[in-house]
Amino acid sequence: MSTESTTETPARGKAPTGERLADWADGRLGVYSLAKANMRKIFPDHWSFMLGEVCLYSFLILILTGVYLTLFFHPSMTEVEYHGSYVPLQGQLMSEAYKSALDISFDVRGGLFIRQLHHWAALVFLAGMFVHMMRVFFTGAFRKPREVNWVFGFLLLFLGMFTGFTGYSLPDDLLSGTGLHFMEGAILSIPIVGTYLSFFLFGGEYPGHDLIPRLYSMHVLLLPGIMLGLVVAHLILVFYHKHTQFAGPGRSNKNVVGMPLMPVYMAKAGGFFFLVFGVLAVVAGIAQINPIWAFGPYRVDQVAAGSQPDWYMGFAEGLLRIMPGWEINFWGHTLALGVFIPLVGFAVVLALIGIYPFVESWITEDKREHHILDRPRNAPTRTAFGVAWIAAYFVAMIAGGNDIIATHLHLSLNTITWAGRIFFFAGPVIAFIATKRICLGLQRRDHDKVLHGRETGIIKRLPHGEFVEVHQPLSQDALHTLTAHEQYEPLELAPTVDENGVKRRTTRSERLRARLSNAYFGEESQITKPTTEEYKEITSAHDPH
Repeated sequence: MSTESTTETPARGKAPTGERLADWADGRLGVYSLAKANMRKIFPDHWSFMLGEVCLYSFLILILTGVYLTLFFHPSMTEVEYHGSYVPLQGQLMSEAYKSALDISFDVRGGLFIRQLHHWAALVFLAGMFVHMMRVFFTGAFRKPREVNWVFGFLLLFLGMFTGFTGYSLPDDLLSGTGLHFMEGAILSIPIVGTYLSFFLFGGEYPGHDLIPRLYSMHVLLLPGIMLGLVVAHLILVFYHKHTQFAGPGRSNKNVVGMPLMPVYMAKAGGFFFLVFGVLAVVAGIAQINPIWAFGPYRVDQVAAGSQPDWYMGFAEGLLRIMPGWEINFWGHTLALGVFIPLVGFAVVLALIGIYPFVESWITEDKREHHILDRPRNAPTRTAFGVAWIAAYFVAMIAGGNDIIATHLHLSLNTITWAGRIFFFAGPVIAFIATKRICLGLQRRDHDKVLHGRETGIIKRLPHGEFVEVHQPLSQDALHTLTAHEQYEPLELAPTVDENGVKRRTTRSERLRARLSNAYFGEESQITKPTTEEYKEITSAHDPH
């Protein structure tokens, strides 16, 4: 009897091509062991986690459409005469960059669609980054060990804003030229070095002849390359640290409850990618954006009426519009404070966003790892700060369109400007107070629901004539969700005199930390969770209330 295997194999006894290729790769790269260790990694399932995926897929669409556009765009400021398909501009002098952008829009097959898809994907990418970072902020997902990942996300948002700015400046139309003039004024307002920076960037006197090629290199090489590296690093850290999850039964800082990466999560992620791609494609096909032919080529002596930047730059535009035109002379230099102060304020606000995780960690002195997310209501001060920042952002963004609001609503431009100045400072304060009160109110409601159950709306009359509402006890899952959060105790300063009667000195840093800790976690900043004794006492009494 033959001892050979009866399994059929390809000719000459070789293994199938795919198997041989897999063996070759595994022998050199260790693919099998790597896949075996990571392909079953668990990812939790919650709709808010899809915000990061929207950012990732929009970024991929940006790269794909950007590669297509680079095949036809000519980043040159050399003046040429237009003889293309768009009749109203026939015979006009314009830069080669603007001409090639017109050719992409009217003469390249699918060019206008790709241009619009690229622009819409950029807007969705930055909007997704903004909302994703707010989700991370409000739920405390930036805490240890994810502080570095927060910084990566912040840098992606920051670089994305300037990548978008360089992108819509490339067509060299009148609208983008107005934005470049805005940038020139901001650079010139920097004391001492502003003039030198402007000459270096523009290659001489504004607008120079080198700006578009330099912006092109930054837009297609430098900034996307850095962003791609940050995206990869961000995903590696997400994979390494394991994903955060919301509180629930069976969930702790030591496990992850969800679905495996392969095949469930990858199948859902792949379908969601095509959904995002499809929605952006539909929007790009039916919603016109940045019609450069309507603005005309850029001229230094002209400004497009009603020109507005993309929404993510509206904050900087608004700061400039509501800032008074102050100027001072200092050591023979004129300092344009009306431009410089908003520029510094914009940078400071962005920097505060980047360092916030380290500030909160310093206040709490919490060195533990956190993988369970907070409900925003359970961190009222943090949530109030986030809403206050959003309020300031949107007030400034609205102020950036004060001329459009004035002309369309027939209001005084001066009145709108002053309203922007007032609400830029008052709005965040009002938002902070209102948000904190709402969070505390929601905490009180959760406290009552845990002790008394959920209101059913059923009114019952007792034998002695009293009317009461029947409450339905919460399930164990609901009770766990409402009581799983941690409550920090505010830090207290050590006694000023020790046990030997010797005066103890406290540093300014210690005093500041104690004040901030009390503001975050004091009696007026959180409602104490119901204790087990309180719950047992009420439930054992069979109180109909």
